[in-house]
Amino acid sequence: MIADRGPALPALAAPYRTIGPFEADTIPAGLLRRHNLKPGVWGVLTVAFGTIRFCWDDEAGGERELVAGEAILVPPRVPHHLERCGPVTLDIAFHAPPDTGA
Repeated sequence: MIADRGPALPALAAPYRTIGPFEADTIPAGLLRRHNLKPGVWGVLTVAFGTIRFCWDDEAGGERELVAGEAILVPPRVPHHLERCGPVTLDIAFHAPPDTGA
């Protein structure tokens, strides 16, 4: 798993919801625009097939192309968006510690 921004996933965080799988033409529009996760929630985006570009929209910026078999950890409140690079299949699992009420 790739983690480019902190904070790290807390040890007691557990998945509580998964969205997808999405293909290039079914990725929700909101994921293609600047957005961020709410406080206390981390996302794990996993690419099953193809390639997607993950772009950080915070002050540090940067982007990374993720290919099949790779995942990226997205911490709370860090703005980001996705860009299509061609055929892709991905899903996103949301994780939270037990005390967040997520």
